[in-house]
Amino acid sequence: MNPLLGVALIALGSLGAASFYVPFKKVRSWAWESYWITHGVTAWLIMPWVFALLTVPSGQLIPILSEAPASAKWLAMLFGAMWGVGGLTFGLSLRYLGVALGQSVALGFCAAFGTLIPPIVAGENLLSTQGGILTLVGVAITIAGIVVIGYAGSLKNKELTEEEKRKAIKEFALKKGILIAILAGVMSAGMSYGFEAAGQIEATALSKGVNPLFASNPSLIFILLGGFITNLIYCGFLNIKNKTYKDYLGVPGNVLLGNIFFTFIAGTLWFLQFHFYGMGRSQLPPEMIAFAWSILMALNIAFSNIWGIFLKEWKGTGRKTIVVLVIGITILILSTFIVGLV
Repeated sequence: MNPLLGVALIALGSLGAASFYVPFKKVRSWAWESYWITHGVTAWLIMPWVFALLTVPSGQLIPILSEAPASAKWLAMLFGAMWGVGGLTFGLSLRYLGVALGQSVALGFCAAFGTLIPPIVAGENLLSTQGGILTLVGVAITIAGIVVIGYAGSLKNKELTEEEKRKAIKEFALKKGILIAILAGVMSAGMSYGFEAAGQIEATALSKGVNPLFASNPSLIFILLGGFITNLIYCGFLNIKNKTYKDYLGVPGNVLLGNIFFTFIAGTLWFLQFHFYGMGRSQLPPEMIAFAWSILMALNIAFSNIWGIFLKEWKGTGRKTIVVLVIGITILILSTFIVGLV
């Protein structure tokens, strides 16, 4: 095991996660639901199989999938479906808040609940141990960071004209975005427990000679299938309701090919988040595995706000707003490491 390599691999995944929404800005003439589910086909259906086939010894993937306990597979899909709701609302939070603010709020909650869900489901009393109490303190600090960032968002909302808000983020809506980001963070924590629930699938993979670096890849097939189903239902509903099902064939050929290309890039970047997360997690010693989720979320927050600066989402705001934003981001990143270092 190599903890430094593990953190570096998680950082690579985090860079993909923080960047995946950027290619969407190149998509033309498609409604949100159309490009969201199109990127999902790549991220949640195609890439899990591609990477599993590439990293599992020849002829062993199907035996692994068939021999793994049914309970582990169903639980992985269940928590994947829970994450799917979070992933869906996560996309909406970026739509209404932008890359920087949306990811900061949603991922802050995701770090907190992703850390709390596994021990609570396992029946642990967090108030009975020093580690449990420190975990709760870390979560409280996470919430404080979110409040500060939310305040920065409200300052931005007051300082910018409607035209300036739309120029930075076309559909900026602070209150709606914050509420959606909270739901996204809570539900997205299902991915953390999905990895825990899929432990027996990983064990089966290891018994078939899969490199420990890639042992989580077969699990992702089930976890992400659950997430795809929830997203497909909602986006399909919106396609019918808004008559945006015409998007797929109602644009010129060059636009269609461009949209498919950019959503493919977005989906691939998104998937790399959990491919490298699984690799990095495998390099951490047992006492550090609990840290992995917090490290991923903290780095996601850092990279997403770097993108927010490049995309000029905070352009035109005053010095006070930027100072408050930086303080909130600092608290949030610090809190995720505090939670992880419990």
